[in-house]
Order: sequence, then structure tokens, then C-alpha cells
Amino acid sequence: MTDTGLTFISDDIVQVQIPLPYRLNIVNCYLLRGSRGWTLLDTGLNTAAARAQWKTAMNALNFTPNDIEKIVLTHMHPDHFGMAGWWQNAADTPTPVYLPEREKPQQQVFYRRANTALYHQWMLDCGIDQATVDTVENALYSTRDLTQPHPSRQETLREETRVQLGERNFRAIHAPGHSDGQLIFYQESEKLMLCGDHVLMRITPNIGSWPHTERDPLGRFLASLRELKSLDVKLALPGHKSPVTDWRGRIEELIAHHHLRLQHTLEAVGGGAHSVYEIAARIFPIERLTPHEWRFAMAETLAHLNCLLERGKVNCAKNGVMRWELT
Repeated sequence: MTDTGLTFISDDIVQVQIPLPYRLNIVNCYLLRGSRGWTLLDTGLNTAAARAQWKTAMNALNFTPNDIEKIVLTHMHPDHFGMAGWWQNAADTPTPVYLPEREKPQQQVFYRRANTALYHQWMLDCGIDQATVDTVENALYSTRDLTQPHPSRQETLREETRVQLGERNFRAIHAPGHSDGQLIFYQESEKLMLCGDHVLMRITPNIGSWPHTERDPLGRFLASLRELKSLDVKLALPGHKSPVTDWRGRIEELIAHHHLRLQHTLEAVGGGAHSVYEIAARIFPIERLTPHEWRFAMAETLAHLNCLLERGKVNCAKNGVMRWELT
């Protein structure tokens, strides 16, 4: 990586590290050069620091927003989606923005302010006290604000179709868990994977049960990993941290991590923790988490509980707050 935050993966693929205002302080975005311009894969949050980093990239690579042929988003999370509208508006003619088809309904629920009450009640159901819910909610508002303006027009991408990114033709693969409709992109001849937030080094992707997610995201994530393990991948370029050079080995580590986390979750329930918050406090260092991180800890704990529920290991009763017990 140069001091510009750019890494040349090849002559026509450039990784651009865009700063984030969180402990996880970088999102990896990618520029793929083609005969008709650049394809931009993921965008970052719309902050002054991110805009400055993109200006540095444009100067270093000698391009302008008019040279972006299209913007492709792996999923709808703010750190990937957040500058899509900014880029679209920066060009003289609005740049096409492509979002995975299954992400569209998730996007519509998450970004609608009218649905704020849904997330508010979800946190109360998890056993978080009202004052903390208000703090976490404010952090959610500030993150949503950093995705404005939203694209005025969006196209959708379907799984198991071919997608042209720069000069390469990729297979779009549905990779659920971190986000229900996330797509990752595989180029067979070069054994190249653009893996979004599905497979990460050093950290594990957040797998959460949110008000807008489909049933049992962790179960679907683990099933997806087992399927993807068979692919011959030489290099995978992720949304965070470093490239993945041992695809199968890293997948095995992620599966093992979640099996261990499921066991820890069972032990927390058996040890007398009953609300999602109480169980999360046995697993995560809650006192050291920021308000932004709190909701991820709750969602990930709930995903593990829901996976155990699907396996018949726990039961859940709801009388105001969700209460979990061993079967």
C-alpha cells in the first residue's frame, strides 16, 4: 500500500482504503479499470475524510467521477453503500448504481426513518434499558445520516448471473449471513474472488439477527461457507482487513469460531443468563463497547440464539423482554 491509501492488486484493479469513524476504521473499496471507464465496488461512508481520500485516489489515478462507468455494491450496509449517491451525483450524467436484488427490501426497511420504532422495540425486547436504547439509537441516526444523499436511481443484480466488472466477467454468488442478499463475485480463470464482508481476515464478519433480516442468518452463513469452501480461490479481496490467500483454511477457521461461540452461548443460557443483553454480557466485553458496537453485540448474540433455537437447543418466551432457556 502507498501513502495514498491505494494498493495495486494488478495493473487494472486498485484497492482504495476509505476511513471509517469507528474502531473498525477502514473499508476496502475497489476500482476495476475497463475500456469504458472504471467500475467502483463499494464506496465508504459519506464523511469529509472519505471524500478527501477519494479525491486523493482520483488525483493519483488521474480520473474524475465522469470516468466511473458503474457503481456495484456488495450489500446495503452503510459503510459499503454510503457514498453511492454522492458518486452518482458527482458525475455530469448520473452513474448507474447496482445493488443485489435481495438487498433492496432490506435497504428499504433499514433506511426508512418511519421504521425507527421497529429498531427501538427490538432493543427493548433484547433487554436493554431505555436510557441505553436512546444512546444506541442516536448512534444509529448518525450512521444513517452519513449515507446521504441516497442514489436517485438504482438497478438490481441477481445471483448466479454474469457481471462485467472492468475487463473481467464475474459470477455473482449469493452469500447470506452478514447481510441477507449480499453478493460476492468470482472470476474462475484467475481464481479471483471479490468477497465483500463474507470472508474476512483477523476479524469475523458480524452475523446478526435484526428486525429486517430473514430467519436464522447464522445457519445460512455456515451453510454458505460450506458451499463456498469447494471453490478454487487463489486470492480473495475483502471489504475489511487484508486479502485472503488461504480461502479454504480461513473458511474452516470461521466455521470453527462460530461453533465455539454457539457453545459459549449455550453455557451462558445454562449459567442463568436469560435476556439477550444478559447473554451478550457473558460473551462480549460490554463495558468496553461503544454505542455503535452495542447493537452489533446484541444482534450477533441473538443470531446465535436463533441458530440454537433452530437446532432445538434452547426455547424462547416473550413477555415484554425475550427470555431464553435451555430445552
